[in-house]
Amino acid sequence: MGDALLTLSVPALLCASGLYAAFACRWSRRRPAPPSPYTRRALLLAERDALARAEGIVEDAHATLGPLYDLPGRPPPARTAPHGASGGPADRRQPDPAPGAAPRT
Repeated sequence: MGDALLTLSVPALLCASGLYAAFACRWSRRRPAPPSPYTRRALLLAERDALARAEGIVEDAHATLGPLYDLPGRPPPARTAPHGASGGPADRRQPDPAPGAAPRT
């Protein structure tokens, strides 16, 4: 008799666990958990930490390698106007006509 109970308990256990899983899944779909308030804050804190570490790395690299890029006795390069910026009348003149084209009136 003991072997029969053991043999029948295995399918009963499998059936019960399947029913529990089905009802738990259905229950969790109807009542989803609210979003955690800490996830966005944790993301922002991790972002700030990564940014601070990156700034430290860049500052250390600039302090270490900056003198290699400074040439002694040479003035810093002059700034030029960005491409496409109108600098005055020279930028607004008409292009030269092609050779053999009729002149404009």
